[in-house]
Amino acid sequence: MKEFLDFLQHKYAYVAIGEFHPGRFAEAQRLYEKAVSTYTTGFKKAYLLQKPGTDEGIAVIVWDDIEDMEYNKNSVNQALMKEMASLFVKPPVTNFYEVCSEIGGLQEVRL
Repeated sequence: MKEFLDFLQHKYAYVAIGEFHPGRFAEAQRLYEKAVSTYTTGFKKAYLLQKPGTDEGIAVIVWDDIEDMEYNKNSVNQALMKEMASLFVKPPVTNFYEVCSEIGGLQEVRL
């Protein structure tokens, strides 16, 4: 029964949309990956998307609950985010979204 109840619970996605100063996307990616690597409780997955040929990007971080993001803030993570903030042209647009559908493809099983 627990598995069924877990299925009914929705996850949340933190989404940040922004643009970095020219040529700074790779540095921002490095900082993003370091920051995300500090997450533990409630963290599910993270994506960093880059619009081809630009320094524009979208970060998506999936959590069990919105509160989990606050729980995972620590001094290392905060320092990395502060360093990343200086790379943006202007502050990114951020928001939380409820994950309403999650569809995955079949994965090949290797024996």
